Amino acid sequence: MIPEPDLAFERIGPGRLVELLKRAPKAELHLHIEGTLEPEMMLALARRHGVALPYADVEAVRAAYAFTSLQSFLDLYYAGAGVLRDAQDFHDLAWAYFQRAAADGVVHAECFVDPQTHTARGIPMAVLFEGLVAAQRRAQTELGLSVQWILCVLRHLSEDEGLAMLEAALPYREHFIGLGLDSSERDHPPRQFVRVFERARALGLHVVAHAGEEGPPDYIWQALDLLQVQRIDHGVQALHDPALMQRLARERVPLTVCPLSNVKLCVYPDLTRHPLGRLLDAGLCVSVHSDDPAYFGGYVGDNLVQTVAALGLSARQAWRLLANGFEAAFIDEPTRARYLQRLHAAFAAAAA
Repeated sequence: MIPEPDLAFERIGPGRLVELLKRAPKAELHLHIEGTLEPEMMLALARRHGVALPYADVEAVRAAYAFTSLQSFLDLYYAGAGVLRDAQDFHDLAWAYFQRAAADGVVHAECFVDPQTHTARGIPMAVLFEGLVAAQRRAQTELGLSVQWILCVLRHLSEDEGLAMLEAALPYREHFIGLGLDSSERDHPPRQFVRVFERARALGLHVVAHAGEEGPPDYIWQALDLLQVQRIDHGVQALHDPALMQRLARERVPLTVCPLSNVKLCVYPDLTRHPLGRLLDAGLCVSVHSDDPAYFGGYVGDNLVQTVAALGLSARQAWRLLANGFEAAFIDEPTRARYLQRLHAAFAAAAA
């Protein structure tokens, strides 16, 4: 567990805290690369490839972002991904995100990608990796940004299809570190994907799963006990199960929470009702991330600034959220220590 923050951090006032949250070093652990497809790029790529979209301009695209549930978002999300056709598209998408992330203080990003979304449209796995890896290398060289990829299984498809995706990706094994589970949660419990996660663990992959966003706390139990995941993505419904809360705190199971996403998808009516503060106060390893920022109105800095303000969190609590992100990252201990030292230095300078 990461040590407690310095008491001196309490001297950081609200105004200074806002600026600090924008530039402090961060780990982004819950980010879908397809979810960074901004309307401008969506329309530009549609024109590039002659793809017909039901939107006349950027304003029309943004007007469609009035979601009522996770599924209503996913319908638009998968349609938007249809403009990604070649390696250059995937490079441009990822590079645009990496530039925003670096400007937001992100120093390490573990990004989700959904191969099935693209292979189902006839896009070869090789094209996907060619573009993403080129952007990853560029980010590391030009921005000093550490990037890793986590492949996700789409839970609205069958486990056999997920296994086939994983096997098809193995020629590119050096380019990804983990396997995740995402897409529509309702009626698609983690227990349906035990075999594919067994295969992932046998391959030495890190394993994570979306659970407990719209789904019940039982889905989090299943992800922990049946899939044996190392992190829970979202996990906010754990608040309704005291035994689960105790386990998550005791075992330091990370929850990668995305507040603006939760509000945009109507999980909570507004940020003041979000349980992030209660999860943090209960001792859980909870951190803040951006999910699908092009659709949900903010990247990781926006999520932090708006959530800390809405919940009235202190500078020490904000430090804890950022430190938890580094605790939860799949990095070696010397690297973790360097990032935490940079984080502490940033807060100490602001408190001076």
